[in-house]
Amino acid sequence: MNEAEVLKPLKTWSHLVTRRRKPSEYEIVSVGLHYTDRDDNAPFELDPNMFMARWYKQFRNASPLKHSDWNAFRDPDELVYRTYNMLQDGQETYVRGLFDQFNERENDKALESNWAGTLARLYSPGRYLFHTLQMASAYVMQIAPASTITNCAAFQAADSLRWVSHVAYRTKELSLTFQDKGFGNDERNYWETDPVWQGYRELMEKVLVVWDWAEAFVALNLVAKPAIEEAVLRKLGESGRHNGDMLLGMLTDAELLDAERHRRWASALVKMALDTEGNAQVLKGWVSKWEPLADLAIDKFCGALPDVPQAAVDAQTATRRFRNSLGI
Repeated sequence: MNEAEVLKPLKTWSHLVTRRRKPSEYEIVSVGLHYTDRDDNAPFELDPNMFMARWYKQFRNASPLKHSDWNAFRDPDELVYRTYNMLQDGQETYVRGLFDQFNERENDKALESNWAGTLARLYSPGRYLFHTLQMASAYVMQIAPASTITNCAAFQAADSLRWVSHVAYRTKELSLTFQDKGFGNDERNYWETDPVWQGYRELMEKVLVVWDWAEAFVALNLVAKPAIEEAVLRKLGESGRHNGDMLLGMLTDAELLDAERHRRWASALVKMALDTEGNAQVLKGWVSKWEPLADLAIDKFCGALPDVPQAAVDAQTATRRFRNSLGI
């Protein structure tokens, strides 16, 4: 190699050099981390006809939702593993504080027996529903076309497991005071047979078998999650307040903070996708496909909520307001 062929050292990572500024911590540890996008024909740099290679080529690379550079996506909150843990450590400290303070005041002994029965039917089985959110988020995380999208879905999956743990904790607490309500024993039966849950059960079971990465994202983040957040979190929390259960209201409020962050990154991804011609029609088609199932789920669940007039209408209106804000 002669002197003219010697390459000048880069001042930053090659995939960040066009930014022409010092990269942030977020960019350093989040951008361009996938190795399966180096060769569209052989995502795993092995036999292009192996099962997983064919899966990624069909359900990621050949998705109807197109963009020239998915790696250009950025999380509006620029969360990394370190800052996510700092943020959610504070959130969990707050939630544990709620549990401790209400427990010290013997909150559950002040709840009406009828309301405890409502919690056994409409709250405790929610751990099954929240686990489906975790699984669906994990699939988007696994097959997303950019590591910055993967990270957002991973944190979303972790939040869903936190919601599961909250429900499990409260289920155990409630079982100590209301031993005749089936807490800890009847949740699966409610989830599998009670009409109030069958809309969400059908919705999420179908979401969990969507293989195209972009449709999975739309079905989950733009339709199913808003339907769950507006009814099973917000409206159930309101019902809790009306029935003297301030703990439930404050707990669901805390979980809705996670949901707001999930919507921010989903909104940013949709905005980026809409820059590509044809994507608007694809997104609208998927929303139209999934929206009726979500509306039915809201109707079935909210129909059983005590003391919250127009709960279903309000929840459905809120989900549409969110999607309308995205331009789809």
